[in-house]
Amino acid sequence: MTIELRVLEPAEWDTWYGALELAFGGVPETVGETRLMRDLTEFDRSVGVWDGDECVGTAGAFSFRLSVPGGVQVPAAGVTMVSVAATHRRRGVLTSMMRRQLDDVRSWGEPLAVLTASEPVIYGRYGYGVATEHLSAEIDTSRVRIAIPGGSDEVRLRRVKPDDPAVRDACEAVYAAEVAARPGMLARRPGWERHPVVDAGKVRDGMSALQCVLAERDGEVVGFTLFHNKPEWDRSGPKGTIELRDLYALDPVAYASLWDFLFSIDLTSAVRAGNRPADDPFQYLVSDVRRCRLRLRDSLHLRPVEVGAALEARTYRTPVDVVFEVTDAFCPWNEGRWRLSGDAKGATCERTADQADLALSVNELGAAYLGGVSLAALARAGRVREIRPGALSEASAAFSSEIAPWLPHGF
Repeated sequence: MTIELRVLEPAEWDTWYGALELAFGGVPETVGETRLMRDLTEFDRSVGVWDGDECVGTAGAFSFRLSVPGGVQVPAAGVTMVSVAATHRRRGVLTSMMRRQLDDVRSWGEPLAVLTASEPVIYGRYGYGVATEHLSAEIDTSRVRIAIPGGSDEVRLRRVKPDDPAVRDACEAVYAAEVAARPGMLARRPGWERHPVVDAGKVRDGMSALQCVLAERDGEVVGFTLFHNKPEWDRSGPKGTIELRDLYALDPVAYASLWDFLFSIDLTSAVRAGNRPADDPFQYLVSDVRRCRLRLRDSLHLRPVEVGAALEARTYRTPVDVVFEVTDAFCPWNEGRWRLSGDAKGATCERTADQADLALSVNELGAAYLGGVSLAALARAGRVREIRPGALSEASAAFSSEIAPWLPHGF
C-alpha cells in the first residue's frame, strides 16, 4: 500500500485517536477525557499518515496564544497528539509530518511552534529548544511548615465544587491574571476551561475526586487550588498524600494561605506537586527546603518558525542591538543574518548584510526565547559563538526574564 499523509477528516477521528492511544501504550483514556480531546481537536490543523485503511501517524496543532516577555500573547502552534505506529518506525513518517506541519504553521502566520515531548531527544532535529522547566516537589508536611505573611486573617478559604460554572469562571479569571504576568503560559481559548476539571468526579488510583478550595478577600476570589486526597494508613497511623493539581493566587498572602491549608489537611503527611514554576515562591516560605525533594525537568519546547517575527514579538529587559548568524537546516527560510534592535518598549528584527555578532542555531534561539535559559549559559556549553566581544553579555542580559517562564499544563 502507498503511505499517504492527509488532513484529518471528522469521520476519521476515532481511528486516528485510537492509533495515538495505541502508540502511547494502548491504555484508553476516560470517556470524559476522550470527549474533551475530540471537542478541542482542530481538524484543519491535524494530519494523519495512512497505510491503506490503517492510521500509522498522527499530529495536530492547536491555535494558541503564548505569553512572552513583555506580556504580549503571541500566536503559537501547539504541536500535539504526535505519534508513529511501532510497525512504521524509521520510515520517515515523523519527519514528513513535521515538514508538513511547519510549512503549514508558516502559512498560517504564526511565528512560534511549541510542544511538550514524551522523549526530549526527538525534537531537537526539527529545531526545537527546551525553553521552560517545571519543578516537582514531594513535601514532608509532618516536618515542614509554611511561613504566612501578615494579613492572612483577611483571607477566607471556602470549599466548592470544581466543575460548578461560576467557580470555573472565577478560577479562570485568576489564571488569566497569571498569564499576563508570566512568560510561557497559554491564554486558554473557549473550551480549554474544561481541561483542569475534566472528569472532576472520577475517583482513580486510590485518590479522591478532584477537590477545589477558593481563597477570597472581601467577597472576591483572589486564589484557588485544585487537588486530590490520597488516603493511606500503616501500623503507626495515617499517612495520606495531597496530590496538587493547581494553585494560583493574586497576592502573596492568598498564595501562602492556600499552601498552609494543603499542609494542614487532617490525616495527611505529604504534599506532592508535579508541575510548579522553577521560581515558585513556596521554596522561600518552607521551614526546611531539603525535606521538599525538589526536582527540575524539561517542559515546553519552543521553535521560532519565523525568526524575524518571533524576535519582534517580545520585549527585552535591557537595550540590545545585535546581529545573529542563524542556522536552520529544517526551515531554511530562517538561515542567515538578522539584526535585532530592541528594549523594554519593543523591538525590530530584520535581515541584514552586516557582520554577525553572535552565531547560533534556531534551537538556541528557541531555548533562550522566553528568558528561562541564558545565551551566556548556552555559550559556555559551546552552543552559541561570540564573534564581537561584548555581544554575548549584551544579548544575554536583554533576553533574560525576571520571572521564570512556565507551562502550567500539557496539551
